[in-house]
Amino acid sequence: MTTPLTVTPERGPDGTVVLLATGEIDMTNSDVLTEAIEGTPGRVVVDLSGVEYIDSAGLAVLFIHAERIEVVVPSVLAPVVAFSGLSTMTTVHGLGD
Repeated sequence: MTTPLTVTPERGPDGTVVLLATGEIDMTNSDVLTEAIEGTPGRVVVDLSGVEYIDSAGLAVLFIHAERIEVVVPSVLAPVVAFSGLSTMTTVHGLGD
């Protein structure tokens, strides 16, 4: 069974594309996040505020694209993202900043 994930493109106040993800990100749907990031030119903010769960497949997508993304994480994902070391590769908001 595929886990629900929706990725909606929006524009931030400065014009940057914000990809607003909602649902869960796992191996059954991480390709949705990949396609959204790869289909968006330039710098991208990946807003995970609406994500309740992310597994290693979802984290791998973020690591692969770390050079051109910023990530916003909710408090429920902050420990996982902090432990992963993603913040050493890109800007991550929501880790106590």
